[in-house]
Amino acid sequence: MAAIWNGGQGGQFPLEQWFYEMPPVTRTWTALVAGTSVLIHCHVLTPLQLFYSFRAVYVKSQYWRLITTFLYFGPLNLDLLFHVFFLQRYSRLLEESSGRSPAHFAWLLLYAMVSLIVISPFLSLPFLGTALSSSLVYIWSRRNPETRLSFLGVLVFTAPYLPWVLMAFSLVVHGVIPKDEICGVVVGHVWYFFNDVYPSLHGGHRPFDPPAWWVRLFDPRARAEAQGTDATNVNQEFVAAAAPEVR
Repeated sequence: MAAIWNGGQGGQFPLEQWFYEMPPVTRTWTALVAGTSVLIHCHVLTPLQLFYSFRAVYVKSQYWRLITTFLYFGPLNLDLLFHVFFLQRYSRLLEESSGRSPAHFAWLLLYAMVSLIVISPFLSLPFLGTALSSSLVYIWSRRNPETRLSFLGVLVFTAPYLPWVLMAFSLVVHGVIPKDEICGVVVGHVWYFFNDVYPSLHGGHRPFDPPAWWVRLFDPRARAEAQGTDATNVNQEFVAAAAPEVR
């Protein structure tokens, strides 16, 4: 019992330590997913209030559904724990590999969310959290082709096969074709191609990199540098205007 209460660093519980060790975007997403499931379990919310619907969002102005559709993975059970584990694990790995600033990873999430929302009406996918998680799993698996994984301690394979193994598992468990996971793989492949393959074929051009204004939103240093550059330009223009003309 003492180990459970005193296992964390700095007086933190092990679960608390695990939570705060996550990078900020992954930590926020994981907390929102867990909180949403708890609120539904306590009958504070219902899934009918959360799913994405074109009519509900753009006709009835229920804009929160653009976010909540990515937060519901099902009721509190082992299947939810399975999804949360994969969500935080591969989201965390991608965010940590994207650098100290969360801007690049947040841009990836924005791209994937917008893409899935556009595709959703054509495939009748009301909840998109699993699809978004599948996108991250796919991108990580393609970037780590030599990593060996074990599924349920039985099946051993290299990382690029992970999305397909998870799809096969979903098909066996639920008995339906996992359209959301397939959709997530497609969205993830487009991102992987334009960020990891395309630049090497086109002189380093990276069309999916975040714009400068987006980076400044997440990185105070970049924002300060931009402000400093603007101030320098203003001072130089003032000096040039005030300097006497030399003839």
